Amino acid sequence: MSHADSTLLHLCHTTRYRYASRVDFAHHVLHLQPRNMPGQKVQRFTLTIDPEPANCRASFDYFGNRQHHMSLQGPHQALQVISHSIVELTPRFAQLDEDSSPAWESVRDGLLYHAGAAYPAHGEFSLPSHFVPTHDEFRRYALQAFTPQRPLLGGAIRLMAQMYQDFCYATASTDINTPALEAFRARRGVCQDFAHIMLACLRSIGLAARYVSGYLLTEPPPGQPRLLGADASHAWVSVYCPHHGWVEFDPTNNLIPDSKHVVIGYGRDYADVPPLRGVIHGGGAHTLEVEVSVVPAHDSLAQHLAAHHAIITGNLA
Repeated sequence: MSHADSTLLHLCHTTRYRYASRVDFAHHVLHLQPRNMPGQKVQRFTLTIDPEPANCRASFDYFGNRQHHMSLQGPHQALQVISHSIVELTPRFAQLDEDSSPAWESVRDGLLYHAGAAYPAHGEFSLPSHFVPTHDEFRRYALQAFTPQRPLLGGAIRLMAQMYQDFCYATASTDINTPALEAFRARRGVCQDFAHIMLACLRSIGLAARYVSGYLLTEPPPGQPRLLGADASHAWVSVYCPHHGWVEFDPTNNLIPDSKHVVIGYGRDYADVPPLRGVIHGGGAHTLEVEVSVVPAHDSLAQHLAAHHAIITGNLA
């Protein structure tokens, strides 16, 4: 892959909590650092936290995602977490041939449990999870795309297109606790719902599929400037296919991810890779603000983003 085929992106994710009363201490787990993997190279990652935690350590979770554990042991009424990344992307699925994939039924049958036989590691992603139940309604909908003996990748592409046609993307129409079946019946939701629904459809016919958490480079409307902080986290789906490995699909946008999708982490569903979760003592009610910027390196805003981050880092040092 030539250097000309790569895309360099600057990312900034800011999370702000403001609490109605004092928080005495808190422990948080962060999934904010992009993965290093084929097609995606993290050139830089920094994490800025205010107030400064008593300790912050990095590790890998069960799924191989980079995570950070932090502990705030002093009283505070606000928390700000800023992650800044520079990531180089190259297309990972440019040569994908859907007809070269095996029939989906043979892949499903290979995931069935047989006493005494080794069970494949990816098999756990064919099972229901917290946000992704299996259900006959999901199965029937999936089978409209997965016709008999259809190549697995062709079925996944058709299911993605089917969802894009049948479902409406509606900001604030759901929240993370909206059941996937409820969003499915309403035929509307946000990217997390689209991902959970597609996962539920795939798992309901016995296939292995995992949740992908990350970011997407979006383009402003024609004639409009790119705005810092106007983007959001994104979610899509990865399907296991023999001979191809894990192949990703973005049902919200009806496309196979290319060099505009940045992967933060993989899991069974959102519950495995939320950007920030934790346990606090005190605090009462709270407000939450999230700002995300994804900017190409050649964009003038990338320099502004880097300078802004440098100023914040210096002020908090």
